[in-house]
Amino acid sequence: MRILLVKTSSLGDVIHNLPVASDILRRLPEAEIDWLVEESFAEVPRLHPAVGQIIPVAMRRWRKSLLSRATWREIGHYRRLVSADIYDAVIDTQGLVKSALLASPARGRKFGQDGNSAREPLAARFYDHCFAIPRNQNAVQRNRQLAAAALGYALDALPLDYGIAAPALQTNWLSPEKYAVLLTATSRADKEWPEDRWHTLGAALNDAGLHCVLPGGNATERARAARIAGSLRHAVAAPTMHLTDLAGLMAGAALIIGVDTGLVHLAAALQRPTVAIYCGSDPALTGVLGTAPHHNLGGIGQAPAPAEVIAAALQLAAA
Repeated sequence: MRILLVKTSSLGDVIHNLPVASDILRRLPEAEIDWLVEESFAEVPRLHPAVGQIIPVAMRRWRKSLLSRATWREIGHYRRLVSADIYDAVIDTQGLVKSALLASPARGRKFGQDGNSAREPLAARFYDHCFAIPRNQNAVQRNRQLAAAALGYALDALPLDYGIAAPALQTNWLSPEKYAVLLTATSRADKEWPEDRWHTLGAALNDAGLHCVLPGGNATERARAARIAGSLRHAVAAPTMHLTDLAGLMAGAALIIGVDTGLVHLAAALQRPTVAIYCGSDPALTGVLGTAPHHNLGGIGQAPAPAEVIAAALQLAAA
């Protein structure tokens, strides 16, 4: 049986779809799984041993140069690649018109959420089979339920398993001491936790014997990481890193604390103790979900106080 999973972006959404591959591997061990994903996030499904071919798309790049011949050559190559095989099931857990259109050249029956369930109801018109998936639950569970309905297996007693692992990062800039990773950057200003609170948290972690490592994706994020690290006794702002190296950094961490960003979900997927800080989104729908100890703190317009985050972090660090 050949299956194509369609989950292109963002980083957190792609991570939320990893348990689908694990479920399929358990229920249909002979299945061959391919994955359609935005090129910048392709490293994530590559970490899963059940995933075979990665079919990358570059919508973010293509939109910036739609009149370019090079862009249309890439689009043509993508269409040939995605239609090269016949799939028994093409499962779009993204639920967007964009993802439905990207899946349309694939040869095989298309499965997705119905118009009342999909993030963009119009997407349902592109599927051969639609399913009602309750929206008032965590995104990880919604993905799993859709795939189970499409492929006809039960989720009963199936453990939550992201299925990925990463070796600890080996590098000369990382202290050999026990460390916590602080994920201070996120895609929206309303999801950010104020810098002074990160200073307070970092100082408490230092007092507890933990060094702090602060990654940043772009120049602005790295500058913020450097400011916070500079105010602490034992901290370092990480250099630019690829996702695979970031996974290795987190795999070796004693503790990970972050705002609502894809990387905090990667921490949970790697089964690391995690504290997720919510300021502008609802943790009931997008909160960290994993088998390792974790806390989801805050909510929309309810940024948690430093004392609350420190207490949760120290409780996990001592476990």
